[in-house]
Amino acid sequence: MLYIVENNGVYGLTKGQFSATSDKGSKSKRGVVNHDAGIDLVSIALQLGATYVARSFSGDKAQLVPLIKAGLTHKGAAFIDCISPCVQFNNHQGSTKSFDYVREHNEAVNRLDVISPRAPIHVDYAPGESVKVTQHDGTVLSLHKLNELYNPNNRAQALGYIQARQARGQVITGLLYVDPDASDLHDGLQTVETPLNELQTADLVPGQSALEKINAGLR
Repeated sequence: MLYIVENNGVYGLTKGQFSATSDKGSKSKRGVVNHDAGIDLVSIALQLGATYVARSFSGDKAQLVPLIKAGLTHKGAAFIDCISPCVQFNNHQGSTKSFDYVREHNEAVNRLDVISPRAPIHVDYAPGESVKVTQHDGTVLSLHKLNELYNPNNRAQALGYIQARQARGQVITGLLYVDPDASDLHDGLQTVETPLNELQTADLVPGQSALEKINAGLR
């Protein structure tokens, strides 16, 4: 399951009231300053055990679209915190959820693209270098390794990195954490790939011997 939060840091239906995700020090449209610490959704997702955690900005389509595609194909619980300024009540100077603030304070930890499952394509290049990779459909993907230190497979490091950048007033976006070995409910229950409404009677009836084995296991 992919869970996407449209995070605008405001309760628009109550005329701009601060929400649980409003940052401390942020100003409302009326100039009121929020003195309470906001809830950081990606930190909660990491602590609760989500196996895919990302944050993006509604004004950054190039980053957000691949994150959504990857989240949809991820096996396991996926979570995306999408900062989406409320143009009516939370897109003014002083707001930490405004378009201008996020653009000025945004730090992307990685550059992303999503490719449908095919035979693996391997590349090896150093941090700071760029490389062009030919995809299965003939298109060329240009890769640039941005940050040598950031590892999206380390949950504890991701949590510490987010908190350190928050202290500097920076908004961290990108793929913050992913567990490459995550599994989903289908793996746990060993269900078939075919949708249930497409299974035939022969597939759904296990037969007398299978039923006897199941009943014996319940005695």
